[in-house]
Amino acid sequence: MNNDIVAGKWKQLTGKAKAAWGELSDDELTRTEGNAERLVGLVQERYGKTRDQAEKEVREFFKHNP
Repeated sequence: MNNDIVAGKWKQLTGKAKAAWGELSDDELTRTEGNAERLVGLVQERYGKTRDQAEKEVREFFKHNP
């Protein structure tokens, strides 16, 4: 998905992101501003996942939440 589109729809997607990654705070999700790289970093850090695992999760999230 185009990053500009994601950033524009991010406020709508934060609820779904919170459901997917409940350990991330609302403030953290808001600060990512829909930036996939920032979200990958947060998922990786908070859940102790490898970079590849976090990227796959974020990619799947955006794929299923256009």
